[in-house]
Amino acid sequence: MDKNSVIGFILIAAIFVGFSIFQSNQTRKRMELQAQLDSVARVEAFERELAEAERIAALPDSLKDASGAPLSGVPVSIYKDSLLEAASHAGERILSLENSKIRLEFTTRGAQLYSAQVKDYKNYDSTDLYLFRPGGAGYSLSLYAGESISTRDFIFQVAEQTDSTLVMRLPFAGGGYIEQKYTLRPDSYQMDNLLSFVGMQDVIPRNVSMFDLDFALTMPRMEKGFKNESQYSKLDYYFTGDKKPVEIGRGRNASRRIDSKLSWFAFQQQFFSVIMRAPDEFASGELAVSFFPQDDPDRHLMTCSAQMRAELPQGGNGSIPFEFYFGPNHFRTLKLIGNKYEKIIPLGGWLVGWFTRFAIIPMFNFFHRFISSFGLIILLMTLVIKLVVFPLTYKSYASSAKMSALKPEIDKINAKYPHADNQQEMMKKQQATMELYKRAGVSPMGGCLPTLLTFPILWAMFRFFPASIELRQQPFLWCKDLSAYDAIVDFGTRVPLIGDHISLFALLMALTMWGYSKMTLSSQPAGNDPSAASMRFMSMWMMPIMMFFICNSLSAALSYYYLLSQLIAIVQTWAIRKSIDKDAILAKVQASAGKPLPKSKWQQRLEEAQRMQEQQMRRQQKKR
Repeated sequence: MDKNSVIGFILIAAIFVGFSIFQSNQTRKRMELQAQLDSVARVEAFERELAEAERIAALPDSLKDASGAPLSGVPVSIYKDSLLEAASHAGERILSLENSKIRLEFTTRGAQLYSAQVKDYKNYDSTDLYLFRPGGAGYSLSLYAGESISTRDFIFQVAEQTDSTLVMRLPFAGGGYIEQKYTLRPDSYQMDNLLSFVGMQDVIPRNVSMFDLDFALTMPRMEKGFKNESQYSKLDYYFTGDKKPVEIGRGRNASRRIDSKLSWFAFQQQFFSVIMRAPDEFASGELAVSFFPQDDPDRHLMTCSAQMRAELPQGGNGSIPFEFYFGPNHFRTLKLIGNKYEKIIPLGGWLVGWFTRFAIIPMFNFFHRFISSFGLIILLMTLVIKLVVFPLTYKSYASSAKMSALKPEIDKINAKYPHADNQQEMMKKQQATMELYKRAGVSPMGGCLPTLLTFPILWAMFRFFPASIELRQQPFLWCKDLSAYDAIVDFGTRVPLIGDHISLFALLMALTMWGYSKMTLSSQPAGNDPSAASMRFMSMWMMPIMMFFICNSLSAALSYYYLLSQLIAIVQTWAIRKSIDKDAILAKVQASAGKPLPKSKWQQRLEEAQRMQEQQMRRQQKKR
């Protein structure tokens, strides 16, 4: 083992040891923090039980049975604070705020959100679209105010209500109150929430500096296809100054503990989101998302929860602002709000995302200004993209056409070297084939790189169409919703791999892909190389079948785009082949036959490697 190898192993070992120490320290810190929280929770539970026991003990003996328990029907105070005790038994009311975009309901129990309806959108079945149905959310805070309390246990008093503002308060006998003020912005999906602690300096102990804020909701299903909807639903959170938010979930149960400050989090369905932001930042938090099964009888999609910790105002007096967003994942709408909200839309990585933001979305919006049919818009976008990238793909198409003209000469080479298991013969065959290509002016690999450059475009479309809310519930031809699959056959039950339906756009796309592969491969020399035969099988059969299974449950717009791309590629290939003079190529080969050809550096290195391999094979044969 040489010196560099020893140093390399030592560095690798050092990295592993350092990483293990770092991970153990992080785990130890998390365990210590969790132990502290568990200890606080146990103390609070003990104090609650002790207070309840003291209140029962204070009851007259006439109101207790032989065991010392209160008689049935005898009310027992739970809270030390008389006003809190009264608020825990008051009657609940449902109130609402509404503008042209959304309708929000609130309950006086905990002064919390009760339901959220987006007015200018509908579910797939034309019912009202709720981000969470009545009773499907919880929004409360927990703190120590002489005793452990959670605002969800009390009925708040309505202090003010207008068309756009709702103010609710929870008073304390020791002085002061907690106030929740909700203000709905006009013609907007945004709502401001101002949490205030007024005159609470004698209620909240001075050593209490934090409070917990719990926000949880259950989102119902809103789209036709469960697989597509769940795959694009997730939970996001954002740290101030970062380029984009962090995402968890995406169709899978997930949770994340954050031990540092963060700006906002989003409960994101495929096309709609509930976002909560703290302008002064949350101190820490724990986020979780859990998905329901597809056969859930109530058609629930997922449950999202955020257990956040925030700083109390100093002295028990002050206000903490929060902001909410209840609306569509529309790029321009979120972009205008700011705060990097638009980054929750899955547009791909830096390269694909850049192309989508600065090319695909502007082109899509431009065509939409003049054309209402989204099927026609996708057709025009496909034509524009194909024309723009044609200079890149032309070399690939031209190389394929020239190689098809050389098929008779390739067949002669294959006949001359028929033994695929003879390495020396195969090397001579490769040399003869490369020489033929060079005499014809054909580069078999020349068109590969330009074609690879078009892959980011294909991937950008793969991310753009399923996430584009503009396509939601937009019909085209036989398809009723371009954002979901188009089912021409519905099995009524799930079938392995294929699902419960067959998408016509996905089927046509796969058939067109098969036809294009057959068209290109039929003119290529088959040869007698087993690996080449395997590649032909993959290209002609496996890829179309795999793409059908992948796209069968995805957006019909995506399958439609791939279908158009394949059809245009067929037309381009056919036109280029018509423009290629096969006789001229063969004449060029025959005219240069027997003449020496200049060798490139790459070819010289290749031939040198082949000579070395031949010499090694000869030495091995001599040893045998």
